[in-house]
Amino acid sequence: MSTHAIPLPEDESTAAWIRRALVLFTCTSVTFLYAMTVTIANVSLPQMQGALSATQDQIAWVVTSNIVATAVFTPLSGWLVSRLGWRRVCNGCVIGFGLASLACGLADSLDSLVLYRALQGAFGAPLVPVAQAIVLATYPKRLHGTVIAIFGVGSVVGPIVGPVVGGYLSEAYNWRWVFYMIVPFSLLALAGTWFFIHDREGQRARVRLDWTGFLTLAVSVACLQLMLDRGERADWFSSGEIIAYAALTGLALYIFIAHTLTAERPFLSPLLLRDRNFVIGIVLVTVFGMLNFTPMTLLPPMLQGVSGYPDSVIGFVLGARGSGTFVAFALMIWASRFDPRFMIGFGFLLQAVAGWQLAQLDVNLSTAHVFWPMALQGFGVGVMWVAITVVTFSTLKPEFVGEGSAIFHMVRNIGSSVHISLSITLALRMSRANYAEMSTLVNPYNEALHLPWVMGGWNIDSTRGLAALGKEIARQSAMIGYIDAFYFFIFTSLVVLPLLLLVRWKK
Repeated sequence: MSTHAIPLPEDESTAAWIRRALVLFTCTSVTFLYAMTVTIANVSLPQMQGALSATQDQIAWVVTSNIVATAVFTPLSGWLVSRLGWRRVCNGCVIGFGLASLACGLADSLDSLVLYRALQGAFGAPLVPVAQAIVLATYPKRLHGTVIAIFGVGSVVGPIVGPVVGGYLSEAYNWRWVFYMIVPFSLLALAGTWFFIHDREGQRARVRLDWTGFLTLAVSVACLQLMLDRGERADWFSSGEIIAYAALTGLALYIFIAHTLTAERPFLSPLLLRDRNFVIGIVLVTVFGMLNFTPMTLLPPMLQGVSGYPDSVIGFVLGARGSGTFVAFALMIWASRFDPRFMIGFGFLLQAVAGWQLAQLDVNLSTAHVFWPMALQGFGVGVMWVAITVVTFSTLKPEFVGEGSAIFHMVRNIGSSVHISLSITLALRMSRANYAEMSTLVNPYNEALHLPWVMGGWNIDSTRGLAALGKEIARQSAMIGYIDAFYFFIFTSLVVLPLLLLVRWKK
């Protein structure tokens, strides 16, 4: 393969800026492709659950398997680029991503769908960090705030197009079409990477992969996710399975840390930890990942299971989040001159406010009651994303940007999968606890049940009446579980704010 040189940042010719703009457009398109698929399955989760005869915690694997695979394979981005170069990595990952998306639509069981979603995440994992590294290497540092805001538009438009179009397609046809619609977008992204992404001179090198570090990290992340997802169903540490997952997580993590600190060329260089802003940025983006997709996973089953909303309306509501993020990115192009510490703090506070609004919902919610909190949450995501990225890479040496970008996106994905699992576990557990507490009050000895203004249209004198009342209690209990999960979301939003005091920033 021939190697072409991307113009150096100091090259200010018109042709150079046109080439940079084409690279930025292509990288934004690749990010759009990945961002669309992260959220596109959420809108059809209830339909998939019924079609594949799955429980709520089982169908959540359609989302978490993709996120876990992304988290596991994201750190490979730097090694893949060093061996294959930008062009081959982007082309190969886009092709594999499109084929995996097609396979998801053709899946005939929950196990095969989870497998193909994991493959989709594995092929998509290098796309965002590699695209971000290309953008940062193509533009001078003085423009990083602006181009990251433009680059982030791809991650915003994706969550708008995915749920809205996917919701209409799944309602008009079935859930498989949310995956079929990804294929033409993959072809467009492939055209961009094929024509506009080229390698830099001397970029490719035969770098040996530290298999010990990679495998131990992968085992640790995968077992942690298995423990969190299977814990509630298997009764946590009363189960030998969960104990085994916990033990493997701890053992693999210990081996990874010990090997990283002693190996000559570890999988992830510990020299990155010498940069104070990078370390703080990694913590911030982990919490950012925790907040990013949790509402989008909780809302579809809540809206359909508690209030009976169709897929098209659910997609419209989830699209509100992307609209809010789009507005925030547009403002951040202009507001990139502001102190990023203020923008990060403001973004986390917006997350807490949105979580508070969602926690005030009841079973009689309307579309507007969910639309505006989701738009506000999306706006906060857009405000934080650019600022956290700028802070994290502001003082990092250029030779560490590729590896740092891989870690940056890896911990973001791990944070998302962990928080989604914990939130679903909390919602299910609190729902069962409240159902058990409320159902004990339905008995002939409860004098309040004999008062007509208490019972209304309900009665406990027939089997049909008891069944209807039991269904209503289950609906109310499920809503309380979701509300508790949103309070957990608020706590997560606020707990990280003191860390901003440690960020170093020179205007």
